[in-house]
Amino acid sequence: MDEAVVSRGRKLQVVGLLSGFTAGAWLGAAEAPTKLVSVGISPVVISLIMVVGVFLARWSVPALILGTSSVRADVRRTPHLIIWAVLAGCIWAVANTLTIFAIRDVGLSIAFPLWNSNSLLGILWGFVFFNELRGAGWRRWSGVLGGVLVMCLGAWILAVASASAAAGPAAHASRGVAAALGAGILWGTMYIPYRKAYLTGMNPLSFVTFFTFGEVGMMGTLAVSFTGAAGLWHQLVEARGVLFWLMLGGFVWVIGDLFQQYAAKYVGISRGIPLSNSNQIWGLLWGVFVFGELHGRGASVYAQVVGGSLLMMLGVGAIAFSSAGGEEQVRWREAAAREGLRYGVAADFVEARMDGRSSVGEVAGRRRWWDFVLIVAATGVFVVFGWMARVPRMDLRWGPALLLSLVSLGMLAGCGVVIWRTTRFQ
Repeated sequence: MDEAVVSRGRKLQVVGLLSGFTAGAWLGAAEAPTKLVSVGISPVVISLIMVVGVFLARWSVPALILGTSSVRADVRRTPHLIIWAVLAGCIWAVANTLTIFAIRDVGLSIAFPLWNSNSLLGILWGFVFFNELRGAGWRRWSGVLGGVLVMCLGAWILAVASASAAAGPAAHASRGVAAALGAGILWGTMYIPYRKAYLTGMNPLSFVTFFTFGEVGMMGTLAVSFTGAAGLWHQLVEARGVLFWLMLGGFVWVIGDLFQQYAAKYVGISRGIPLSNSNQIWGLLWGVFVFGELHGRGASVYAQVVGGSLLMMLGVGAIAFSSAGGEEQVRWREAAAREGLRYGVAADFVEARMDGRSSVGEVAGRRRWWDFVLIVAATGVFVVFGWMARVPRMDLRWGPALLLSLVSLGMLAGCGVVIWRTTRFQ
């Protein structure tokens, strides 16, 4: 490969790595509001309101960064990806609902690492469909496969710990473990549309905009099916004092997911998913230090949860630092060319987006007056629900919550600057 191409590839690998770790911090913080399930709110209602926050964020954030004209341009070039984005959104909605049940039955610090089994599927699908790890040397293969084995061991330890650490009876613990693993399977499969989108050049900001239609449609269907229209309205009215916090959780999740999208684009799903699954450590921090999940438990439970999480993170680290070399990146480009040919996308456009730049003659998106209307409208909805909000009566530790929030904001700013300087958010 040309030296300039290799140098550019290294820079994009750095973008992907930083995006993955930043995604972990924000995805971890986003699940904290789901602890409201402990004050009697239905898991389905929690998931639905989070999706409403997601919907508002997915339209307003792209409008703020690049403008909706950039989204329209992407759709004209790659219209086939709209259906893939909607499908991914449907899968996400079901998986997210399962995570709410898992948190209720086994707790945040236990559920996180279990549903992060999606890393295993991500590695498999990346290899089978998108040429990831093909052409990689034995060291990278050893790092990825060794990381997988360590992650499996950590997940097993955490599953054993869940039986004694769960808040409910043993039957509920088993149900929570099943829900968390089911979410992992769905989320691991969801990344196939992600990678298809980015190999053929769609901007992550455009992809997530249409992703949300699948989320809202599927989640609305699930909510009505579980509770009925009248029952759903009654629960929403009863929970109006805490809806703001759930919508805020959805907004925070979108920030994390955007970084996860850039990780999946620039280091692939076989590495991007494990990187973003560092959210398990953030989930552990929020669960233990902010919500006091393991307070009063025995030393053995602490050892299992902390030890299992650390093992899983060692596996994540091994995978993350087995970065794609020149030969593997050549195979990535072959997969991109194949996808572009299949859907009739111009080769120069696909190549440019693979390199994180605009193609020749491509006009940069501009923000127009309707973009600001979208931003103001979304902000207004949050203000209205914030005005109605009340602080839930829960045992929260505000000091650790503030510290974790500040660290997450710092990572957001730092990684955002790197993405802008390297790719202009392409």
